[in-house]
Amino acid sequence: MEAFLASRVLTRSDDWADSIGRAVSMQAAADDVVRAVVQQARQNGATWQVIGDALGVSRQAAFQRYGKPTDPRTGEPMNTTPLPGVAELAASVIEDLASGRWSRVTERFDPSMRDGLSEDALAAAWAQIVGLSGAFEGHGEPEVARAGDVTITNTPLALEAGDYTARIAFRDDRTIAGLHILERQTS
Repeated sequence: MEAFLASRVLTRSDDWADSIGRAVSMQAAADDVVRAVVQQARQNGATWQVIGDALGVSRQAAFQRYGKPTDPRTGEPMNTTPLPGVAELAASVIEDLASGRWSRVTERFDPSMRDGLSEDALAAAWAQIVGLSGAFEGHGEPEVARAGDVTITNTPLALEAGDYTARIAFRDDRTIAGLHILERQTS
């Protein structure tokens, strides 16, 4: 089967850009077929577990890729598009935390966060993490997902003697609706 598909895109010429373009078009068409089959499976009662197993992913990953979440408050389809530029936004919040620029972080809080977490409390929480695991060494690339009214970033953090995840929830106005530093579980 792979040889047949490859024969449709490989050529005897050196026009690799054209071959790659045809392969990408075939990939997009295959993705459309998978999406249609998943939708048909759901309409016929297949569970997300069955679909995830067939795709080789968890039921949650299958739902996140192919599902159409409905807002229970309105019955309307939910917005699943993450906030543009949110990865960079999360990185800047983490850099401000690591540099002790507490006011720059709390200035980004939405009203509920401002009421619940003062600048002093934020500084104390970061100090506790540093006290447990040493100095901040860096962060990785965030995973980004839309959940209801917020975009959530999960960014790996490396400290001298411990690994954490910074989970930051952003509203569409780019304010922070949630900020958690979680100990990363090792497998």
